[in-house]
Amino acid sequence: MNTCSRNDLSASVACIIDDLAEQGWSLQTHFIAPTLTHALAEECRKRAAAGLLVQAGVGRSALAVVSEGLRGDHIQWLEAGQSGACDQYLAVMDELRQALNQALFLGLEDFESHFALYPPGAYYKKHLDRFRDDDRRAVSVVFYLNEQWQAEQGGALRLHLADGCLYDVWPQAGSLLVFLSADMPHEVLPATRERLSLTGWLRRRGYGPL
Repeated sequence: MNTCSRNDLSASVACIIDDLAEQGWSLQTHFIAPTLTHALAEECRKRAAAGLLVQAGVGRSALAVVSEGLRGDHIQWLEAGQSGACDQYLAVMDELRQALNQALFLGLEDFESHFALYPPGAYYKKHLDRFRDDDRRAVSVVFYLNEQWQAEQGGALRLHLADGCLYDVWPQAGSLLVFLSADMPHEVLPATRERLSLTGWLRRRGYGPL
């Protein structure tokens, strides 16, 4: 795995392209400037304090059912024009989308994303990000917003790799995890502190459910 730990967006994107082609996932640290990362974390907390984050369901949005035994995060979807920090993040994700299309010919048409807040003790059991009746989600993207995260606090995203190995990704602010949605089972382990992220999907063109 190539790991780019520098604030060079183009270099990090190049690493992501190589990693996805070679192994189907990529982890980059310090993906965007700390000032933007901090602003996004503050935006998430502001929305949570205003009661705008709601408990996430399971399934496509119109049919989603809350299942506390499967996942315990609270979310709100991003829309363009909601805040300057969110618009900057969406612009970076669009740069990533275009670069992946150019290099890997994935046919990615758009990006959807939401804030995700896991209260202490919340988790998300092992799952895939691709719906059974809708294959538009092609690449999963998780950007973490938690400053000074310590391993003993838990909260890792655990990847179940094709060779049977497990790989834990700590939700440290500035880290970006990218993986192929249909091929990477994963789970979120409980933490002892509040856990914030932006979770999203780069999607292919869709014509409705399969």
